[in-house]
Amino acid sequence: MLTMLVAVALFAMMDAGLKQLSAHYPPFQVASLRGAASLPLVLVWALATAGVGPLLRVRWSLHLLRGVLGVSMMATFVYAVSRLPLSTTYSIFFVAPLVITALSVPVLGEKVGPRRWTAIIVGLVGVFVLLRPTGEGFISLAALAVLVAAVMYAISAITVRVLARTDSTQAMMVWLMAMIALGAGVLAWPDWVPIRREDVWLIAFIGVAGALGQYAITEAFRLGEASAIAPLEYTALVWGVLFDLTFWGVLPDAVTWVGAAIIVGSGLYLIRRERVHAEAEHP
Repeated sequence: MLTMLVAVALFAMMDAGLKQLSAHYPPFQVASLRGAASLPLVLVWALATAGVGPLLRVRWSLHLLRGVLGVSMMATFVYAVSRLPLSTTYSIFFVAPLVITALSVPVLGEKVGPRRWTAIIVGLVGVFVLLRPTGEGFISLAALAVLVAAVMYAISAITVRVLARTDSTQAMMVWLMAMIALGAGVLAWPDWVPIRREDVWLIAFIGVAGALGQYAITEAFRLGEASAIAPLEYTALVWGVLFDLTFWGVLPDAVTWVGAAIIVGSGLYLIRRERVHAEAEHP
């Protein structure tokens, strides 16, 4: 659980760095820099722990799909954080676990009972609360971009469940970072902005935080029970509020808190029901 808390904190720090970069560079360029900055560290770790073989013996079609999803997710997420507070972005993005559960039915053939479907619907109501028709409402491309990022993340997570049957964790991490760096870089190239000298250290920090965060979350799920670890992802909202106040001087309004509470509550209930369901299947 401690490792999971560290992972969430590292990812929140990385996202704050991405928000800082997004003020000076286009979304695809920021996404490319994030992948490129983490790739060397991830590659060294992968080679040290698994060697070259597992990195090459992979299901390339699914890795390519994850690459496309990763580029889309990073670019839309960066676009969102450049225009929304981190806390609002996180609150909307928390719909991802609900989408993962919903997609597990048609893609993985898993069974989802009426109580879990109710939790999913309640969570979507929370999203509608967050997307209220105001300055950050339905007309906000940034809010809709977070939803797109969450859906891309959910589809990618389902893909990981399929890939994990044959491919190593190292291969999934290396190729995702490589494809984000290359794919987003190609899309960003026509509008590439020269990197400012003062941003080099920030880019390096994003790379280190992202790589360490990915390693920590992988270890957390390896060492602990998923049902006990997963709820800790919601502590990202605490970091989002803290960073919003510290760096940008903003706090979530009442509607954001209500919407976030609905989404987090439904997510926690969903995790609890999945744990009960798993215990019933494997007493």
